[in-house]
Amino acid sequence: MAAQTGDGRNDGTGDGFSGFTYREVGATHPGGSRAPLPPPGFHLLRVRTRLGTGPGVQRRAGEAVMGWGMHRAVGVSIRAAAPEAEPGVRVTVGLGLGRLRLNAPCRVVWALREPDRTGWAYGTLPGHPECGEEAFLVERLPDDSVWLTVTAFSRAASWYTRAAGPLTRAGQRAYARRCGRVLRRLSGAA
Repeated sequence: MAAQTGDGRNDGTGDGFSGFTYREVGATHPGGSRAPLPPPGFHLLRVRTRLGTGPGVQRRAGEAVMGWGMHRAVGVSIRAAAPEAEPGVRVTVGLGLGRLRLNAPCRVVWALREPDRTGWAYGTLPGHPECGEEAFLVERLPDDSVWLTVTAFSRAASWYTRAAGPLTRAGQRAYARRCGRVLRRLSGAA
């Protein structure tokens, strides 16, 4: 298994963490990044969605995020090397159908399971149309409200994402918002 920093971020060493297409591996970790987001040359995305209130909503939302259920319910295919998100797990996200399916290889860079926070992030591998990292974090705040925060930094890594320009970022924002709506439903929030 790869070495991790004390706050759970990957330090970039070890067999499980080679091959990322960007240098700032682990920068989305909620324990604080080593540098401000986004890194130079990347676009930042941060979308927060209120899911509901209480520990039950938090538990169900956390389970759906950690076990790939939110992603599958959003409508993307997920091929993962493990039943839950853990550092080093390889994940291929599939968008589209049949021959038009776009496969995006990633690897989980950090996973977090704390009393009031649950989540993980994956980073892009060669063959992904984007370059960067995306995190999905469920948090229960002191007022008992439960939130999903999707944080990502990315830039185009293929000719077609470069050609799409702002449309790619609009699609990412729409996807993050859909994640929140779907997770609200999956967590049983009213």
